[in-house]
Amino acid sequence: MSVAKVIEVSASSTESFEDAVRQGIKRAAETVKNIQSAWIKEQKVLVENGKVVEFRVNMKITFILH
Repeated sequence: MSVAKVIEVSASSTESFEDAVRQGIKRAAETVKNIQSAWIKEQKVLVENGKVVEFRVNMKITFILH
């Protein structure tokens, strides 16, 4: 039997939502092992002077406990 844990992570990127997701998972993987999946809970953009300057995501990351 496996036991999983879910953590919530926020990440941002000036490039895209996809890059924000990748950066968030990459950073989480530095301290959390056995990441299995991520659910993108929310996406937002930061706008300055009528232009999108940052993409933000809130996600739930699932990993298996040993």
